Amino acid sequence: MINLNVTTLSKRFGSNLVFSDLTFSAESSVLGISGSNGSGKSTLLRCLSGLMKPSSGKKEWFVDGKPLEAATLKQLMGFAAPYIQLYEELTVLENLQFIVDIKKSSATENSAKLLEKLGATEFATSHFGELSTGQQQRAKLAAALIHKPQILILDEPGSNLDEKGRTVVEQITERFRNEHGFVLLASNQTHELDLCDRVIHLQNL
Repeated sequence: MINLNVTTLSKRFGSNLVFSDLTFSAESSVLGISGSNGSGKSTLLRCLSGLMKPSSGKKEWFVDGKPLEAATLKQLMGFAAPYIQLYEELTVLENLQFIVDIKKSSATENSAKLLEKLGATEFATSHFGELSTGQQQRAKLAAALIHKPQILILDEPGSNLDEKGRTVVEQITERFRNEHGFVLLASNQTHELDLCDRVIHLQNL
């Protein structure tokens, strides 16, 4: 069981307050973060993932009641977002192997099978920088899943995906739900928020 506890979390950039005094808790589920553009969804995901420090407050992750250290959290987490890029000069397969190597995870997906599930086999040996935006999004999803994370963070996961691609996102969230993993999904799209067990709405400040 994975738990997330957030206590009076705030983030500001200079005089600009993005969100303030957020407090909530959640356990293994698909948790949605909604809000209009500029409401702080992406910033919140970065703070919860450890990519960015909050201005005040704290977030705590637990697995089976035991707190996760930052290094362990990185190993257990996958993150797919518009602002997280793969190496343009590497092929999709080479990018996946690079992630496996740096994660040093003993549990990994088979790259070929994973790309097949995501409908990405046809461009597996193409350089990431040569792909269309939709193909890049599928590659990013593969990169987030290759090391079999227990925590998956998705920021606008259906961005640039066609109907088949959006179905893949639905299948991913369902798999994590069935396996008692934890998904954080930020979106302002109704069809994506419908995949969530619970949604936290951010207001523009």
